[in-house]
Amino acid sequence: MKNEKVLLPKLFKTEYRKIISVLCNTFGLSQIEIAEDIASDTFALASETWGLKGIPDNPTAWLYTVAKNRAKDYFKREKIFSEKILPEVNSKLEKSDEIRIDFSKSNINDSQLKMIFVLCNPNISQEAQIGLCLRILCGLGIDEIAEAFLTKKQTIEKRLFRAKLKLKKLDFKIEIPKSDDLTKRLDTVLATLYLLFNEGYCSNSKNLHLRKELCFEAMRLNYMLIENDFTNKPGVNALMALMCFHSSRFEARTNKSGEPVLYYEQDKQLWSQELVHRGNYFLTESARGDVISKYHLEASIAYWHSTKIENPKKWNHILELYNKLLQIKYTPTVALNRTFALSKVYGSENAIAEAYKLKLDDNHFYHTLLAILLQETNKSKAIEHLNIALKIAKSDTDKNTITNYLNKLYD
Repeated sequence: MKNEKVLLPKLFKTEYRKIISVLCNTFGLSQIEIAEDIASDTFALASETWGLKGIPDNPTAWLYTVAKNRAKDYFKREKIFSEKILPEVNSKLEKSDEIRIDFSKSNINDSQLKMIFVLCNPNISQEAQIGLCLRILCGLGIDEIAEAFLTKKQTIEKRLFRAKLKLKKLDFKIEIPKSDDLTKRLDTVLATLYLLFNEGYCSNSKNLHLRKELCFEAMRLNYMLIENDFTNKPGVNALMALMCFHSSRFEARTNKSGEPVLYYEQDKQLWSQELVHRGNYFLTESARGDVISKYHLEASIAYWHSTKIENPKKWNHILELYNKLLQIKYTPTVALNRTFALSKVYGSENAIAEAYKLKLDDNHFYHTLLAILLQETNKSKAIEHLNIALKIAKSDTDKNTITNYLNKLYD
């Protein structure tokens, strides 16, 4: 019984998405809710059966067999099979009209890759895209997704329902886009995976395990793009490099109490050199093209942040990269991060003057950065900015961090 309780959650995380992807690839996007129901019923039956009879010799094959049988029973039983489904999937059927549901490794990978393009669709909101990816491709429950977004469960349920309804109405084919449409669609996919990663890396969620899981799921989905020759593009590798470099410092970013540790206070011995090396590999692979994307620049910045070298040249490189990044697209976050790099190159006084020009008064990171820059020359002003940051910070984690910083300045 104990082994079954341990194994099933692990299998749910890895196989739930595969079952849904294969069923949708076989029967069409219009049957996405049915595919979800079949996948959920399969695991419910596994929980009931394995608890009584024990775990089968090949648990994964057992799940696939049950999912196949349930899908066949459903579509044969429903009138919709003969009127709508059969004509659409006729080419996938044997001469005997037996439904073929292929759970081979190659078809599973192919189906999941296609589903990434279906769910990362520009016709639905980015929040919905991320939510669908978390639910269908990552196997997260509604409660987990609600926690990741700091949103009510009912809100997530409604958001996902509306998104699936819209996708069904658009009747998108489950396929990898053709070459002439691939670049645009791939940009949308990368943007979604980037946001998914950031939701974990910079999330306000109190559940640190969930934060890591979101990051690793984004990396897993991105790696699927790399494994396919058709989607293995420079931008995909650049985003993967960015994720590896950021993840390399994951263990050093929080202390034993789960509170954030600022970059210059991190224990570099905790940085994962394996992930740094992988990041270097993917960054090299990203240089194959002739277009420099924001992912290339951000990955290069993350590369310098993940090196243990500390000298003026390092921060000169970082500042130059931030300058280029702002030329591609201005965002307050990039401008704020550039200000810190500016302080490392030209000193706090110049950085403070630049920071005040940003006027990000509603951003607690802005006030925290100003406090960091002012702490040596104007402690009272630094404390003033920290008090403002404390008022506008939303998460308990951020508030605790700011409070601790305030206490240090008061000492």
